[in-house]
Amino acid sequence: MSDPETVGMREGLPAPSQSHPGFLRRCAVACLIVLLLLAGFGILAAGWIVVHGVSARDSPTVLEETVARALRHLAVPAKDRRRVNPVPPTPEALTEAMAHWADHCATCHGNDGRGSTTIGRNLFPKAPDMTLPKTQGLSDGELFAIIKNGVRLTGRPAWGSPGNAEDSQTWKIVLFIRHLQNMTPEELDQMKSMNPVSPMEREQQRKEDDFLNGGDDPGPATSSLHPPHPGASRKELP
Repeated sequence: MSDPETVGMREGLPAPSQSHPGFLRRCAVACLIVLLLLAGFGILAAGWIVVHGVSARDSPTVLEETVARALRHLAVPAKDRRRVNPVPPTPEALTEAMAHWADHCATCHGNDGRGSTTIGRNLFPKAPDMTLPKTQGLSDGELFAIIKNGVRLTGRPAWGSPGNAEDSQTWKIVLFIRHLQNMTPEELDQMKSMNPVSPMEREQQRKEDDFLNGGDDPGPATSSLHPPHPGASRKELP
């Protein structure tokens, strides 16, 4: 019977007695280094929170943003990232997606997708400018997964039902996100009429319409705690 060390040397391979302990030691050292790095990041994060608090008014640090984006990318399975939008970009599909966006998404993202809304600016992390490469560079499959499943510990909710019944609508929203870079002033004006209106705003509009028709002075508008802003989901009053 051949000696294991002799066989290993003859075949050009290290003997088991020589290779396994060294390999295990290297793995143990690598795991220890990773654990120490994670512990260090945890201590730094805890120290940052103690000093700066947990205010949503702050902007994420470069490290937070980098780690969060990397984890989000890894959280979407590779087979889903490779998915291609099955809905063709027809005018009808874009019109339907535009109406859905104005009614459901513009509250945080704005009609133009730039996030310049009262809610979008005060989230943590802030609502992104979706016309920029950080969003436009995502694959169709990544955008679909983010819209449908949401992102934990952010303001990004999961939309649609857990099944596949509403997937077509979600893919149309992906089409509209691709279209954001080419939005026209006419489209943005059209979307203002699609934005949801609160009961107070509706009542104020009714009073103003009555006044224009000869009724009493409607008085100052009290429909919002914040003034209207470009791209907001709130319909601007005259």
